[in-house]
Amino acid sequence: MKLLHARLALGAIAGREVHKFLRQPGRLASSLVRPLLWLVVFSAGFRQIADMGSVIPFDPALDYRLYMTPGLALMVCLFNGMQSSLAMVYDREMGVMRLLLTAPLPRTYLLACKLAAGAFLSVLQALAFFIIVVIWGIGLSPMQVLTGLPALILGALMLSAFGLVLSVYIKQLENFAGTMNFVIFPMFFLSPALYPIKRMQDAGAEWIYFISSINPFTHAVEALRYALYGEFAPLSLTVVAISTIIFYLIAAAGYDPQRGLVKTARGG
Repeated sequence: MKLLHARLALGAIAGREVHKFLRQPGRLASSLVRPLLWLVVFSAGFRQIADMGSVIPFDPALDYRLYMTPGLALMVCLFNGMQSSLAMVYDREMGVMRLLLTAPLPRTYLLACKLAAGAFLSVLQALAFFIIVVIWGIGLSPMQVLTGLPALILGALMLSAFGLVLSVYIKQLENFAGTMNFVIFPMFFLSPALYPIKRMQDAGAEWIYFISSINPFTHAVEALRYALYGEFAPLSLTVVAISTIIFYLIAAAGYDPQRGLVKTARGG
């Protein structure tokens, strides 16, 4: 594969995703309304969380909205990854995905281009959310957002890769609603996006704490939360990086013509 061909493929695939995003102006608004609504509603009920101790890297007396911000930013990435997955299912039904995978380039690279495009749009929408939060004045500075950008990009890549995996196993568009209920929402709620999972263990909910601790979304939130304050969370970053690779490899295997979707489509 020549470098020129690789650049053209990346530009074409990423450009198509960006063009679709720009033709849907309501998509950005809808991606921001959800986390902002949660930020307002939950912060109204929980103004402050006291006695958090060492489970957060900043002063526990600060506004609870500040605690929620990393998790809600990654929620934007999560739902964008799922929307990209839905778009891929639609492209597969329309034959666009099969046409893309028959291009004279490695399928692993083509999927990597889709992954990069999805993560890029996720980061843009999450940054728009961060801008609103900074303007809101709840204690987050622009420099903190820049400091947390690498962790945000890594989390967006993981969630986009997870979306690729879902696109392998969602056979019809009608199944997407079920996926939302049984995959996305548990991944979000069984994480420290809204509350410290350590408190679950303290309350005796050991099984919830265990599931939350092995949830990749948990580690993405923790990595971003600590990165915003210049802290390094090696375990969480490692889990997110490994999860990204595993999700991508599963998706690549699913789209393999010898054993994945392409073979199944031809057999049908």
